[in-house]
Amino acid sequence: MKALLLCTFMLFSFAMIAGCQSAPAEKMVLLDEKINEIKVSKSEGVGEINEDTFLSFNDRKSIAAFEEAITTAVKQPGNADISKPEYDIAVEYKGDLPSHGIHLWLGEENKKSAFMYITDESVYLTSPEVTIKLRSLILSQ
Repeated sequence: MKALLLCTFMLFSFAMIAGCQSAPAEKMVLLDEKINEIKVSKSEGVGEINEDTFLSFNDRKSIAAFEEAITTAVKQPGNADISKPEYDIAVEYKGDLPSHGIHLWLGEENKKSAFMYITDESVYLTSPEVTIKLRSLILSQ
């Protein structure tokens, strides 16, 4: 009887522990294709991409930095309730694939930055370390 009670208690405990574990954080995604170029423009508002590019990156190191920044950004609960984005990012792929349009609110030094797909209202935050890399790429030009 004690063994049955102990097994039931252990099974219930494991079920509670497994049920309480949080789901992994949802992150931004890009196509699983080779990125040809990253274009940056001053944003004109949410939901559209400004085609007037002022920066373009096609070297592997810069592309990798943007790719890391985007794919490690973590989705925040709720929808965007923020001001006009500072920048628009167009992720251009090789071939005839459509580009990804992303808004960027570039954080201050040692602060988080925010991304948002142009077709969605979900906000994704980067780490402060990613903001440092983005600032060095965008503001040094």
